[in-house]
Amino acid sequence: MITRMTDAQTPAAPENPEDRKLLTLARSARARNAVPEGAAVRDETGRTYVAGTVDLPSLRLTAVQTAVAMAVASGATSLEAAAVVTAAEDAADADLSAVRDLGGPDTPLLLAGPDGAVRRTLTA
Repeated sequence: MITRMTDAQTPAAPENPEDRKLLTLARSARARNAVPEGAAVRDETGRTYVAGTVDLPSLRLTAVQTAVAMAVASGATSLEAAAVVTAAEDAADADLSAVRDLGGPDTPLLLAGPDGAVRRTLTA
């Protein structure tokens, strides 16, 4: 089950500096690579993985899926948090599933607009 918190429940900027770092990295990846989405995830040891959307003829991944795949490929066994910067109004179900698969149902996914302001915090 996907829990979608309302905007009123989520501040525009997270209090946790590590979550702000995720948003900064995700926003930078989106801008630097000129892709629709940028994402960053933090694993159980505090390492971060940053990615953009992958859109190849033979491979299509959201930025979150790519960041989670990078974490798994690097040996991460869990996630503490994830962030995605996108113009979309909501996160894809595939993004929430990827975060849940590695992080569990309570791992937050911060959904932010292109300006980096958090629209909502999601859990899967």
